[in-house]
Amino acid sequence: MIDSSKKVTDRTNTFKIHRFALLIESNEWSLVMDLLSDILSRLQLSGTLYFRTSFTSPWSVLVPPFQNVARFHFAHKGRCLVRVGQAKDPVMLEQGDLIIIPRGATHTLFCDPTTENQAVMLDKVIEDSGYTGSGTLVYGELGTDHETQLVCGHFSFAKNASHVLIDALPSHIHIRNYGEAAGQWMENTLRVIGTEAGRGGMGGDLIALKMSEIIFAQALRVYLNDEGAGMPVLSGFADPNLSKALTAVHKDPSYPWTLDSLAKVSGLSRTSFATRFVKRMTLTPMGYITSWRMQIASQQLTSTDDPIIKIAEDAGYKSEAAFSRVFKKYHSEAPATFRRLA
Repeated sequence: MIDSSKKVTDRTNTFKIHRFALLIESNEWSLVMDLLSDILSRLQLSGTLYFRTSFTSPWSVLVPPFQNVARFHFAHKGRCLVRVGQAKDPVMLEQGDLIIIPRGATHTLFCDPTTENQAVMLDKVIEDSGYTGSGTLVYGELGTDHETQLVCGHFSFAKNASHVLIDALPSHIHIRNYGEAAGQWMENTLRVIGTEAGRGGMGGDLIALKMSEIIFAQALRVYLNDEGAGMPVLSGFADPNLSKALTAVHKDPSYPWTLDSLAKVSGLSRTSFATRFVKRMTLTPMGYITSWRMQIASQQLTSTDDPIIKIAEDAGYKSEAAFSRVFKKYHSEAPATFRRLA
């Protein structure tokens, strides 16, 4: 008999090797991906898979709002319509498409326009289907060939996590034929997630869960290189010169960065760098550095027992008093109070 736990270990190890190989691919993982990886790691991104669906026509589901999360739906098989909030037009989610709803807004998933106004609340759908939290969420008419299989879940961030990149994202991100847009490796990843999610096999949901976290980073990368490239803040991360400076800050946030040193890293003159940064990022270079240092500090305050002076030094401040003044201005609370109330 083959040990099923060994199968899971082998698959996990294969995935880790595959992921490592991706990291060293030339021209695939740009400075943008390095930045995204650092930002999402600091914000403590974690993925949560709800279920894989088997919705058969006619069906319509209303998903309530959920704060501090980014919801996602991947069309593994079939298609459906998605209306986010009060958007004028719904999104057609074709097989292979991915939609991410960054701020967890209310949205309706439905099979065709005639069913939208008959949407049933998600909790009621789960109750009526008898779904127990494992396997596939089955809902709709029996015996129909019109089936939609969605892989659904959300991405959450640590409490008090904040970043201008995440704040600048639109109400929803729709990436058509996502596997192809992100590359063959992502297409394979999505295929594994669609297969593993809800199967009930040992370790299957864990594998799908960890892979889902990669999807968020890769989706942002695809979006930044496409539609987001011309949007405020997002365009700054897509800018090859600015991304060099941003990467340097993220690699060594405690370094005593100045406008001159950042401009040198970016390959631009001091004036050109400052002007371009403000235009594309909507804040000054030093303003960005301060906000990022405060994010690092808030994370350390809530997740470690490090002395405040160490946290101050890690954030680039030579004294606890100087750090505390900036932190209180930024978070409206002193570091010690912030830690106690977290």
